[in-house]
Amino acid sequence: MSAAENRPADRAEPAAPSALGRTPVLLQGQDYFVRAPSTPLDFQERMYRAGMVDERPGEPAPCVLVLSRAADVEMNGLSVALAESDVRMMRIDADRCLDLPLTIYTDTPLIEFERWLLRPVLIWRRHFDMTAVPVEPGTVHGAYVREQWSAVANWLTGREDWGRVNAARAGERLDRLTQQRDAAAAGLRVPRTAVTTMPGRSRPGGSRCIVKTAGHHLLEPEPGALRGLFPQPFDIRRTGGEAREPAPVLVQQYLESDGELRVFVVGGRTIAFRVDKLDPAQLWVDPESVAVERVELADPLADKLVGLCERWGLDVAGFDLLRVDDDWVFLEVNVNCDWQWFEQRAESSEVSEAVHAWVRSRFDELAASAAGEWSAW
Repeated sequence: MSAAENRPADRAEPAAPSALGRTPVLLQGQDYFVRAPSTPLDFQERMYRAGMVDERPGEPAPCVLVLSRAADVEMNGLSVALAESDVRMMRIDADRCLDLPLTIYTDTPLIEFERWLLRPVLIWRRHFDMTAVPVEPGTVHGAYVREQWSAVANWLTGREDWGRVNAARAGERLDRLTQQRDAAAAGLRVPRTAVTTMPGRSRPGGSRCIVKTAGHHLLEPEPGALRGLFPQPFDIRRTGGEAREPAPVLVQQYLESDGELRVFVVGGRTIAFRVDKLDPAQLWVDPESVAVERVELADPLADKLVGLCERWGLDVAGFDLLRVDDDWVFLEVNVNCDWQWFEQRAESSEVSEAVHAWVRSRFDELAASAAGEWSAW
């Protein structure tokens, strides 16, 4: 989901205090709240369901299988691009996955979806998170549905009889602390960081610090209701000296910077944007005030980022970096990188074109190698 789709629509309701009697620090002062639409806008889905596509009966159709959610505008764009190349794309969205007519074969790489027999050639899991499944998790039924979909989605993403984007959902295990360790090993500068339930006692790297989430930047307490967990300047009035948090947070060294980059890596190619904003959350809470400019990346930095993608098994990813004292500081990599908002602000389409071309090329490569198997079905 792009930042353009995720802008404040309502003020968030006040967070309830934790069992420790205080509101967690990252839930204080966060007014970002939006409801993610669950209306399908996928071009191919609409065309196929309307019967507007000629089909060959009885033959499994090779396809790109996407696991995401309805608001994933990047995958809506991919659907159109693949249709132009006569490549089928199938969607399973977390917020629309109840009561699907779906059968997945375990002994052959085939899927029956509604009235179609499909042969996934390439799978891409993006925003398919269990918090988006429209059930009540506190009930037996809701917990059951989420558990089943979680197990099946993990198995689907990890199967080896079709190709995978981003090495079997590498982002599931690529936490920020692992990212920092590997980035430092690759020669990139990283901020000093503490992991703590007592942020009021932590000052890594000096007196000025930032408090960050160790998990996702968006919290989804109920399906479709998204609340921001964005980095906040350290404030002892919010954290308290000896007060404990109900879960660990990251306290990170604050670095004065004179520039920020978002760098997309697509199949080994780097596409960089300079981002000018006043604070870390501005991209989400006031996106129209953020300036974005397409820039070229120096080869040494590009080589390090491509090398990290190879290490982590990432084909498509987005890196965030700060420029500090003529050096670039690694902040994090986003596996579910959304790029359309950056393109719109910079009046560029390079990332979309690179992603669409890479997916088509990878699909053609895998379909050609699998063609000999299809006659046996």
